[in-house]
Amino acid sequence: MLPINQLCLNLFCWDCNSWKLQMFFFMVFSLFYVVTMVGNSLIVITVIADSHLHSPMYFLLTYLSIIDMSLASFSTPKMNTDYLTGHKTVSFDGCITQIFFLHLFTGTEIILLMAMSFDMYIAICKPLLYASVISPRVCVALVVAAWVVGVMHSTSQVIFAHTLPFCGPNKVDSFSRDLPVVFQLACVDAYVLGLFMISTSGLIALSCFILLFTSYVTVLVTIKHHSSGGSSKALSTCTAHFIAVFMFFGPCIFIYMWPLSNFLVDKILSVFYTIFTPILNW
Repeated sequence: MLPINQLCLNLFCWDCNSWKLQMFFFMVFSLFYVVTMVGNSLIVITVIADSHLHSPMYFLLTYLSIIDMSLASFSTPKMNTDYLTGHKTVSFDGCITQIFFLHLFTGTEIILLMAMSFDMYIAICKPLLYASVISPRVCVALVVAAWVVGVMHSTSQVIFAHTLPFCGPNKVDSFSRDLPVVFQLACVDAYVLGLFMISTSGLIALSCFILLFTSYVTVLVTIKHHSSGGSSKALSTCTAHFIAVFMFFGPCIFIYMWPLSNFLVDKILSVFYTIFTPILNW
């Protein structure tokens, strides 16, 4: 079994020796990162500055924008720096830190998306109860709950990663650092590792998506039965929310329900939901 300090020497390496290809990735990822940061920052500033937007929906949207900026920032700058410097390794502790923040932000975002879905469901399906159910105190409680769940989930993933024995090799071809990547290096039965990922991440993501899907279908059916100008705006908002939810949950479900599947597909999907999806907020 390899000691931790030996793993720190060359744990992760992206198999990309073409300078032109690296510059292509650098420019694409940098563009998406800048657009994500600028767009979501504008949302936060606009909601804070405009008193007309001080409502539960925009309160939750503001925190979702903050989470999306955090999700895009925890690894993208480091990855782009690696493309420029050619330094393609990361220490074991650095890898574990990125795993922690990845699961912290994705877990928190999942709860926030469910909170926004709940807000929309009450607003459209139970409008008479909205003022009493969705209060500022409830919104704050939902945000706090989202962070608590995110911390608990990410902590469980990090604790598990620290218990894994490693016996080599110490290189994998991946853009991101996540548990399915670490599994490639662990000397543990792949079946056990797969069960852990499915039970702690895959089933949770799938269950949350089913709940969200059911909620949006209910909202869409309600809108259809009350067709009007306002309903048209609600339909547009609901459709946009569902597309964003689908594009966020789709890669998550695939990666964590089939954690030891095609590694190339996992690599592409991990980049998609950590770099591309945060743009969808605006």
